[in-house]
Amino acid sequence: MNGEARRDGPEARIDLAAAEWLVRRDRGLTAQEQDEFFQWLAEDPRHGEWLSIHDETWRDFNLLAEWRPKHSSEPNPDLLARRRAGRRWLWPATTAVAAGLALMLTVWRPWVKPAPDWTTLITAAAIQHRVLADGSEVELNRGAAIEVEFTPAERRVHLVRGEAHFAVAKNPLRPFIVRANDVDVRAVGTAFDVRLDAASVEVLVTEGHVQVQLPTASVPVLAAGQRTVVSFAPAAPPPRVLDVSPEEMAQRLAWQPQLLDFSSTALAKVVAEFNRRAGDAQGIKLVIADPELESLPIVASIRSDNIEGFVRTLELSGDVRAERRGEHEIVLHKAR
Repeated sequence: MNGEARRDGPEARIDLAAAEWLVRRDRGLTAQEQDEFFQWLAEDPRHGEWLSIHDETWRDFNLLAEWRPKHSSEPNPDLLARRRAGRRWLWPATTAVAAGLALMLTVWRPWVKPAPDWTTLITAAAIQHRVLADGSEVELNRGAAIEVEFTPAERRVHLVRGEAHFAVAKNPLRPFIVRANDVDVRAVGTAFDVRLDAASVEVLVTEGHVQVQLPTASVPVLAAGQRTVVSFAPAAPPPRVLDVSPEEMAQRLAWQPQLLDFSSTALAKVVAEFNRRAGDAQGIKLVIADPELESLPIVASIRSDNIEGFVRTLELSGDVRAERRGEHEIVLHKAR
């Protein structure tokens, strides 16, 4: 009876909503969807708990993809083993949703496509976050384009143009290789940034280690906090490993959106933070017209590239009226 109540009650609705948000988050949220997602999380602490449960289930299905009949006649018993003691298991309703997710994965998740030459092209008109089939995450800078080709033996990404930051899901049996021009950046489980332009390729490691390989040579292994630049000039000297200070690291990665958390922070400070982070990238500037708004306390969590979402939140509060002047300035007035 209790099981029936759970399947038909509020928990079941939260369970289903969490699964739906996980699917939408995996393919990438728009600015409006991100606002709705944060609002949904804030409505009930159980929302975040159920999202975590489904996220872990999703990762289990990713692990299951590591076994295929061509590799072995018997699946690895550890693939779906309980990864840590005390793990919370799903109610029957959640199991049904998980089965639905498994079906969806077999339909559209790239790693289940049998052809070894599967590729897809991803381009980014704006900064874009993508989760790849293996769970690796990619942040694409504006104008960047990548081609993704995963096979049972390796995970290969071709950086066609621009800049991208990769957070690689660890899998020693399938190396993760990013190719930019003729330069290969090889990793297993790490995070690094690759920028390709007409004259060079720059690799910056933010976590772990990577190996940079050239057609005729290899650069020593790069560790977190190091970078190298490979020049395409005919007589260019061999690339060197350079140490990067935390300040330089932050500056080089400033293009990446970040989740900004404000807790009773004065609006003047919040505006200054948005102008510093998002204004440089988007060319949009926030201006406070009425001095009495400067001390307005703000409680919010929002991406640094979502200025419009932040402004809409201010307008919905009833305290602020926004005036848009052209494409590059938003003036904040006190609501009358």
